[in-house]
Amino acid sequence: MSFNILICDDSALARKMARRNLPDGFAESIYEVSNGMDALEVLAHHTIDLVLLDLTMPILGGIDVLSEIKRRQLKTFVIVVSGDIQPMMREKVMSLGALSFIEKPIKKELLTSVLRRFGFILPETQQSALAG
Repeated sequence: MSFNILICDDSALARKMARRNLPDGFAESIYEVSNGMDALEVLAHHTIDLVLLDLTMPILGGIDVLSEIKRRQLKTFVIVVSGDIQPMMREKVMSLGALSFIEKPIKKELLTSVLRRFGFILPETQQSALAG
């Protein structure tokens, strides 16, 4: 199963790392934007299954994007990927509907684990059964 992914981070390097750390064959389409305003524009015009969202960005930050996703009742899942690891910030993003919070720099094993936990990736035993 492939998904439409939006990677929203003001750092081109962070976007590249996020893209590289997605499981092979996971994404059908990947959109990349450098600020929250552009993220909302993509969300308004495309069906996005999953957003990897930074918090600290110019123009419109991640908290504002999460608030707007919630306000508009958009049907997308959000994983926050940020260097801001303060417990209060984690609580805030979770209260706004984020599935999870991953600390930068993103690690492939952790991202895969989070995707598996929320059903985006089948456990390996189920994948083997479907393939065989």
